[in-house]
Amino acid sequence: MRLFTFFAFLAVLATVALAWDKEDHEIFDIVSDLEQAEGRGTTFYSWLGVPSTATTPEIAKAYRKLSMKLHPDKNPGVKGAQERFARLGVISTILRNPESRKRYDFFYKNGVPKWRGTGYYYSRYRPGLKTVLTFLVILSSAIQYLVQHMTYKSDLARVQRFMRDARAAAWGPSLKPVKGTRKVRVPMGGRVITDEGFAVNRNIDMVVDEDNVYILDPNGEKHLLDETAATPAAVSRTWFIALVASLYRKAVPKKEEEPVEEFVDEVDASETDLDASDAPGSGASTPKEKDGTSTPVEGVPSAKAAKPSKRKNNKKARR
Repeated sequence: MRLFTFFAFLAVLATVALAWDKEDHEIFDIVSDLEQAEGRGTTFYSWLGVPSTATTPEIAKAYRKLSMKLHPDKNPGVKGAQERFARLGVISTILRNPESRKRYDFFYKNGVPKWRGTGYYYSRYRPGLKTVLTFLVILSSAIQYLVQHMTYKSDLARVQRFMRDARAAAWGPSLKPVKGTRKVRVPMGGRVITDEGFAVNRNIDMVVDEDNVYILDPNGEKHLLDETAATPAAVSRTWFIALVASLYRKAVPKKEEEPVEEFVDEVDASETDLDASDAPGSGASTPKEKDGTSTPVEGVPSAKAAKPSKRKNNKKARR
């Protein structure tokens, strides 16, 4: 209902704006320029120095007097003198014409409208294509956001109604919480016409577990129902922002996380492939010679080969 009222207001506003013709737009321009140059609140009559009930001869006399004062020849080097003199001529023409003066008197008594139609602003400021597209994007996004907000309010009210009806069916009209789980059936509103032609009420199975309310689906699974079920309005879900975000995700793909490699100390088999008898605790020992020294195993350096004897080094030192 609110959405219908909003669009009806826009339609009335557009109708009023379309009712303003070219002469009205000319008055709007002169009023804006006059207030900007002479001060806010300056009117045609106040600038000429005559009342709003002045006759046409009085207006003509005031015009001649003011034109002599504002003539560019009498104001050499004064910035904006030419524009002020030209504006005075246009105002005098409007007030001395009965039809145009009637139009101006209407805005003089009721005020110049703030919204003057898109055609007026387009003809006055001549916006470019980028400005027009930006305006349309902002306007359409704002309308979409407004629709989202109204939809959220409606969905939130519906969720609250279901929760209230479920608790009323489980706890009674007093809505005093009762311990335990209770299964109830809540009417959804409206009727469904069956194949036999009968109109039956639509109901939904719900479960009230103390303060929590659940919706029971046909499979018997419970789904929590709370106010978060209604999606609030968000600027990020308007069409333009969503489009930009979608294009960005396609242009910049998400970086995949590199798998963490497990580093395992690898030992060369040739370094550990020894005979089982050489392993500590195997009970076997390296064969020894008669002089008590061990016989070197092929491929394994003996202690003597690895470490030279100190006795030999001492003999070399003596020599």
